[in-house]
Parts: sequence; structure tokens; C-alpha cells
Amino acid sequence: MSEPERPESTGTVIVAGLANLAIAVAKAVAGVLSGSAAVLAEAAHSVADTLTEVLLFVALRRGSRPADEDHPFGHGKSAYLWALLAATGTLVLGAGFAVSQGIRTIMAGSQEQGHYTVAYVVLAISFVLEGTSLLRAARQLRRGAAQYRVSVLRFLRRTPDTTVKAVTAEDSAALVGLVLAALGLGLTQLTGSPIPDGVASILIGVLLAVVAMLLVRTNVSLIVGQSPSARLRDGIREEIESLSDVTRVLEVMAMFLGPESLLVAARVDFAETSVTGLAASADEAERRLRARYPVITHVFLDPTPRPPD
Repeated sequence: MSEPERPESTGTVIVAGLANLAIAVAKAVAGVLSGSAAVLAEAAHSVADTLTEVLLFVALRRGSRPADEDHPFGHGKSAYLWALLAATGTLVLGAGFAVSQGIRTIMAGSQEQGHYTVAYVVLAISFVLEGTSLLRAARQLRRGAAQYRVSVLRFLRRTPDTTVKAVTAEDSAALVGLVLAALGLGLTQLTGSPIPDGVASILIGVLLAVVAMLLVRTNVSLIVGQSPSARLRDGIREEIESLSDVTRVLEVMAMFLGPESLLVAARVDFAETSVTGLAASADEAERRLRARYPVITHVFLDPTPRPPD
């Protein structure tokens, strides 16, 4: 079964990517004019985020390709590979540059006074643009949380859609980074010392590293074969056991094949043992599971009699 491309996630990624590209150029100009390491670190942050959005867009496109003979379960997991590369790029480009720039500024021991007003204006505009992108991602999160009847934070933590998770995490980090850059720049302007600016740049780098590592861990887990939450697995078990021909569900195993594809395999003790009865029960179980959880795309039931006590 083919997996349709998710237009909502695609739109979220495109909006975030265009915003980050414009912000990166503005920050780079402001960083050069002001001589601020923190503002230049934020420019590197935006460049890394732009690269991330490009890779996430590739992830969405490649992950939505239909199944074929060589990939009978589709290409959904390729989305996690590209998202992993995106997180690695943030770690190397964004965090690495920010930390090194901050250390170099502190070690230099002096800093020429620059055009701070330009930097403040760019930081303020960037805050508005990043906030707009974050609000779009937040709306998508709220809709997803409502669909599964869980809190937004729980949905963000457990969703297999790493694109919206990455956009949310990076935009949140961007807002914090902008505040750090403004504080560092302001303290440097007041004191005439480059140390606050350098420290702010280092903190921005550490923030990016933390976010990148969290996203790396998430994507690695999904590539390996992460299962859904215990709550969802329990719901699958309850749905199967609600069938009249099912005596008991002995085991439920599930694995994400992609952001919008979940494989379910279960060992079931059927009361009905005829081939026709088993086929009818299996079809009904699959129909109910897909109706309750649209993310389920593959269902395999293994008739397994319960061993005697």
C-alpha cells in the first residue's frame, strides 16, 4: 500500500525553511556589521536550520514513495535516515561554529564597537518569523494530539513524524538562541567586554548540540524499529479481544515503518478454528484496527492456541 505524502508536514517544513533562509542572510549581515559573535552564531544556526529543512523536505518526498517489489512495506523509514542526517548537520554546522566562534571571541580579549542597532532589529524580526513558524508547527501538534486524545507534550514525545518534531524543536531553540544573542550583545555593549557576547555564542552552540542529540536519538530509535506507546498497544489488544471469535490475545508486536505507517503483528487464540472462520475474524480485526487507528497500514494475526496452564 502506498503512503500519501503528508501535505501538512510538507507545508510546515517549507514555511520553516523559507523563514530560516531569509533570517540567515539578515543575521549574517547584522553579525558582520555589529561584530557580534553571538549574532554570527545565530546566523550559523539559521544556515544549519535551512539545511535541515531541505533534508526534511527530501525525507518527506522519499519516504512517501509507494511500495514496490524490493520494498513491500514502502520507503517510510528512509524519512528517518534523512532526518538523522539533518540533525547531524545541525550538530556539526550550527553547534560547532557557534562554540568555536564564542571561544575565539573570548580569547581575542577585545571587540570593536559595531552597528548594534542593526543587530537588534534583525534579532527582533527573526524572533517574529521564528515564532510564526513555531505557531504553525504547534497547530499541527494540537491536531495530532486531539486525534489520539493525548496531551500535546505526550504527542510530541511519541509521534513518529520526525519532521514536525524537528521543526518544533529547532524553532523553540531558535527563539531561546535569539534571546541569548540579544542578552550577550546588550551586556557587551554596556560593559565594552567581548566576554558576554562570546559566552552567549557558546551557550547557543550548547543549546543546538542538545537539540541535535535529542533528534539523533529519536531517529536512530525509529530506524532500528521503535514500537508505539504502551497505550496504543493496549488499545490494539483491546480491539482484537473485542471480537467474538477471539479468546485471548497472547502477544502484540508493533513497529513504525514510517511516519504514517504502523505494522501490527499479534499472536491470537481464536475460538473459531476453521480456515473460513479464521479468515473472517482476521479481516474484521484488520478493519476495526484501521478504522480506530488510521496510522495502522499492515496487520498480521498468527492463530496461536493458548498453552494449557
